[in-house]
Amino acid sequence: MTYIDALGTGHQADANARIVSLVPSITELLCDLGLAEQLVGRTGFCIHPADVVQAIPKVGGTKDVNLDKIRKLAPTHLVVNIDENEKPTVEELAEFIPNIVVTHPMRPRDNLALARLMGGVFCREQEAERWCAAFEAEYALLQAAPKGPPQTMLYCIWQDPWMTISRDTYIARMLEEIGWSVPDLGDVRYPQFAWSAELVNGIDGVLLSSEPYRFTEAHAFALEKQLGKPVLLVDGEMMSWYGSRSVQGLRYLRELATGS
Repeated sequence: MTYIDALGTGHQADANARIVSLVPSITELLCDLGLAEQLVGRTGFCIHPADVVQAIPKVGGTKDVNLDKIRKLAPTHLVVNIDENEKPTVEELAEFIPNIVVTHPMRPRDNLALARLMGGVFCREQEAERWCAAFEAEYALLQAAPKGPPQTMLYCIWQDPWMTISRDTYIARMLEEIGWSVPDLGDVRYPQFAWSAELVNGIDGVLLSSEPYRFTEAHAFALEKQLGKPVLLVDGEMMSWYGSRSVQGLRYLRELATGS
């Protein structure tokens, strides 16, 4: 059987794959599917599950990878993501890694196809189906949960300069699951912005993510005082990590929706 990735490339199943993952959230998923022993390389940002990944060699970051180190690991497969990894780097790696598996989840339910892609290519289909069943159960609970009125929330990912997300992102579509939208600031997926009166008047509140910028409760308190709008610190992993953490992310959304 052929398994199709985000670029439309077909991949055959390989039970003996040697895998380098440059996507932290997918590294976690691969470990949860029972593939930790076949992971020969990961980024320094691949931190989950902590007790498992510490035994997997680091090969750099998601964008600044060590090509020579990866070459010496002799992987047969490289797992990358369109948003997180640089195309020129992936092209260089493709010169000596036979199989490049490209991912690009854009909405919560894309996690089902992601798990099945990883499970299929790396011969963990049963494990992937069990994971999908857990996801579906949590998603059903989210759909049935009570939700408040629709709100427009500005989701901040960086300061100096201030940066947010567009509607064409995984995070924005996570928020849509509980009736929250983000301001329309154009086509740039992660735009910079200024705190104009027009912007502030058009939102119901602000969400400060714990990553990639490490916003804290102190930031939230100061900004709420400045804007006169509700400001909430949110767990960036729960909102942006697809793969394994998305199941917890759905549960986290239920808590946001109910204010618990």
